[in-house]
Amino acid sequence: QAAAVVLLQLLPAALALGRAGCLHNDWLHEPGAPLLSCQPRQHLVFLKTHKTASSTLVNILHRFGDTRSLRFALPAGYQFNYPKLFQARRVKGWHPEGPPFDILCHHMRFNLPEVQKVMPTDSFYFSIVRDPASLAESAFSYYRGVVPAFRRARSLSEFLASPQNFYRPGERGSHYARNLLWFDFGLDPPASPGLAAIHAALLGLDRIFHLVLLTEYMDESLVLLRDALCWSFRDVVAFQHNLRNPEAVHQLGPIDAAQLRAWNHLDWHLYTHFNRTFWARVKRFGTARMAGEMAVLRKQRAEFTRRCLQGGGPLEPGHIADERIRPFQFGQVPILGYALQPSLASGLQVVCQQMVTPELQYKDLLDAKQFPRPHKRGDLRQGGEAAHNSSWQKPSN
Repeated sequence: QAAAVVLLQLLPAALALGRAGCLHNDWLHEPGAPLLSCQPRQHLVFLKTHKTASSTLVNILHRFGDTRSLRFALPAGYQFNYPKLFQARRVKGWHPEGPPFDILCHHMRFNLPEVQKVMPTDSFYFSIVRDPASLAESAFSYYRGVVPAFRRARSLSEFLASPQNFYRPGERGSHYARNLLWFDFGLDPPASPGLAAIHAALLGLDRIFHLVLLTEYMDESLVLLRDALCWSFRDVVAFQHNLRNPEAVHQLGPIDAAQLRAWNHLDWHLYTHFNRTFWARVKRFGTARMAGEMAVLRKQRAEFTRRCLQGGGPLEPGHIADERIRPFQFGQVPILGYALQPSLASGLQVVCQQMVTPELQYKDLLDAKQFPRPHKRGDLRQGGEAAHNSSWQKPSN
């Protein structure tokens, strides 16, 4: 009953967002300040949220750290015992008296005290969020075969008509079916009703995270990230990873989108909060400067697309012969990947292969580099780096 009241209260605001399309206001008129000299940030904590294009950002971090031989905090598999809260002891090679790591970027449920045991005190914390409507649609499509709440419904429309009939709190996998962002940030549902507890939780996140990006505005996000980290454009240019075939995306109408935002009301509060902080940061950055840097970023991405990619864009997995760069297929919806142009020059081959290597294969490469095993004949190599371990577990994203 209480949940129904929350849904009714949030529907008008959710519908309004659906009509507006986003929370961005057209008041970005400040000229940008010149870029100050700075040192590139190399101690990084990225909270990899689910179904938010976070795999694209992980590829950026993998490449940056790999090229500079930075030390990654790696899980034994492909995630840190998710959905349980992050624990430092789950980091491969971690010791309480050992040196800290440089980059933490694989799936976890955020737990600050344990993260601080692993990472340096000057680490830069960032994450990415997405409109709960499109996030929920993606989660339903991706996890439908393994999440009971989704499996019980014959379609997303049926689930939306009466989600309480399918969703059971505390059931295995239930966190994927409601307020997934809130869960990934390590937050529990507020113990008391009302907005005060929600706002307190969000202010707590503001004190931890230096930057929270928006999936819907990836280019703007990459420009802000580049600026915050004092990185080059080449460091942040990327191809999309873990991408569904667009034909498999269920196009949401305004009513469905509003219902999904209302059902995921904690995610809605989290998203609108970080949407506001994001556009405030864009305003400080400056409209003209943002437009100029986005143009540079897009030009570089177009050039890498032209020089690296066979077919000029993402491909169905059946068209990718090289298993080292063929994305893992989870569920019934194909995950697209990339094939490289033949006969690339050696230097370009390394860069292009790094840019298209999916998360799981790249994690295996980093693992083998940090924890080398005795050399065996037939090991796969990437640009002279350590061997690829092809034994996989199912990923959570």
